[in-house]
Amino acid sequence: MDLHLRDKHILITGGSKGIGLACAHAFLEEGARVSLVSRQSAHLDAARQALLAQFPNAQVSTHAADLRDSAAAVDALQAAEAALGPVDVLVNSAGAAKRTPAEELTPAAWADAMQAKYFSYIHMIDPVIKRMAARGTGSIVNVVGNGGKVASPIHIPGGAANAALMLASAGLAAAYAPQGIRVNAVNPGLTLTDRLQEGLAADARLKGISPEEALQQSVARIPLGRMAQPEEIAHAVVFLASSKASYITGVCMSMDGALSPIVV
Repeated sequence: MDLHLRDKHILITGGSKGIGLACAHAFLEEGARVSLVSRQSAHLDAARQALLAQFPNAQVSTHAADLRDSAAAVDALQAAEAALGPVDVLVNSAGAAKRTPAEELTPAAWADAMQAKYFSYIHMIDPVIKRMAARGTGSIVNVVGNGGKVASPIHIPGGAANAALMLASAGLAAAYAPQGIRVNAVNPGLTLTDRLQEGLAADARLKGISPEEALQQSVARIPLGRMAQPEEIAHAVVFLASSKASYITGVCMSMDGALSPIVV
């Protein structure tokens, strides 16, 4: 299936690891040009080298920025567009709120969650969507998290940030549809990334069990019988970003292996 992504410029925040890096790989398979934004230059360099080892002729630019700073987000966008031209697709996968049992929460933890997850997305969405609107075309896919739909006792501030992002995604989809912009969200459940260990540790503390037992219990609750691979989330992101999803906008799609079989 031709997704019509060849030579499109894809900007991926959080693109140096995990789901973001898997998205970069999937877009390069479609012949796109990719810009990666992340906080750590070393992680970006390693990601670029890994991608170019598989796609030697690919165009991959990297830009280090802390997206909790709105000015840094604009600077990264400017640099990415200077390198590879106007952004056709924005994929947000940066930032994650720390998973913490409720009794360990503080007001600072709530504020940190919004900065780490919500504003790190909004600070890039805001300038990008306005530039897309001026051109009359563009697609945004936010990798959010199912914690915004199903409350977890170890992920309350992060879940609140995710819920806010889902509302922002749906609202922006409606607001910018007349200008030809589509905005969608993908909500992964448990996915085999580096961030998984933090959540398992918090769950283990809450239940008084080992992280290994927490992992076994988590997998046992998933009807599909396993956690997601980052590549599986990336495939959904690429489809939603593509012209094959041209009438899909304002959608917040769960990908949790039917763990929470709810009607949306």
